[in-house]
Amino acid sequence: MKHRITSCAAAALFVVALLSPSPSGQTRTSGEHWVGTWATATIGRPPYPQPATTATPANPAPQNRVPFPSNQTLRQIVHASIGGSRVRVVVTNAFGAAPLEISAAYIALRDKQAALVAGSGQALTFSGQTTATVPAGAVMVSDPAALKVPDFADVAVDLFIGGDTSAQTLTIHRAALQTNYVAAGNKAGAADLPDASTVPSWFFLERVEVSTNERTAAVVTLGDSITDGAGSTAETNSRWPDVFARRLAAAKGGVKTAVLNTGIGGNRVLSESIPEFGVNVLARFDRDVVAQPGVTHVVVMEGINDIGQAREGASPSAADLIAGHKQLIERAHAHGLKIIGATLTPFEGAAYYTEIGEQKRVAVNDWIRTGKAYDGVIDFDAATRDPQQPKRFLPQYDRGDHLHPSDAGYQAMANAIQLSLFAR
Repeated sequence: MKHRITSCAAAALFVVALLSPSPSGQTRTSGEHWVGTWATATIGRPPYPQPATTATPANPAPQNRVPFPSNQTLRQIVHASIGGSRVRVVVTNAFGAAPLEISAAYIALRDKQAALVAGSGQALTFSGQTTATVPAGAVMVSDPAALKVPDFADVAVDLFIGGDTSAQTLTIHRAALQTNYVAAGNKAGAADLPDASTVPSWFFLERVEVSTNERTAAVVTLGDSITDGAGSTAETNSRWPDVFARRLAAAKGGVKTAVLNTGIGGNRVLSESIPEFGVNVLARFDRDVVAQPGVTHVVVMEGINDIGQAREGASPSAADLIAGHKQLIERAHAHGLKIIGATLTPFEGAAYYTEIGEQKRVAVNDWIRTGKAYDGVIDFDAATRDPQQPKRFLPQYDRGDHLHPSDAGYQAMANAIQLSLFAR
């Protein structure tokens, strides 16, 4: 009788099964397990001319005007964090007020610049069709493509936009830190685009997913420009989430884990100012975190823009920001996700620095460290501050604006992450 499971033990096993992290909202069929290998957070870029803004020196309105793709092919390069046996693409029209027409789509491994790896590509279809109409506010998932994606491969996604988008609000990620290509006409699947112009943004892409082992999971990094990688060297994948992904892959005995970066430059916890900085993190949490297939953990680093943009103002207070963080924690836990809080890095010398803002930053960081509300803590502040001047970055970790880290600073942040926080 010693092998019999008692009713109490069975109940305990059932509770453990309920509490075990699982991919949020994911339906498994035929043993296939889809996990995001790359993702980005999007904003709505309104038609030009744009209205006057309240941008500040710390978060200026971008001056480079990215084009409206009309009768053009976008070849967009994304960097996979994990590999898989098949691939599919999520196209987004989240901020559009009119349908988005995708006239052709293609996916392949990228060789170098705009060139594709010969023989690696395949046309993408959507519900069996070679074209797709993405309704306003919607996303559309492509059919699976038989493309084997290696870990950390560069993937090229071609979208031919046959119609005129000049009067539409475009759903984009502005600061890609990645060169993408725009060619006239339908060049989807072309071996190279020698006459293409370049653009530093991603258009209409929300996520690339791979089919992989059912134990594979994803971590979402949710934040502002520091998570987005502002100040890091373009084309080198030197953002702290990129370095973190490489650390996870190199860890012995670890479960394969994707890292999905949903940082937006200028983003805030509680409010927003101009479209380029995205909607507040409370408003985008479901789209940018909960909807990610395979997600089990989320890392939150948000609040420095709320603090800095307030300047000498009392609002938002540290208590207001802490209340916002508590909301994120409750919502993550409601979906069975572990949520990790990251402290805010130093900013003395930044254009929007004030002593009142520094007091708020210290108070928020103290709560993150000691409040025991988050499931774990990453102390980015301690990893990057100058011990002699703790309100400032170590000089070698400062890109020069006293707000964003250098490549070395991003490396230090990633190295400060305790990988055991993400054990499952």
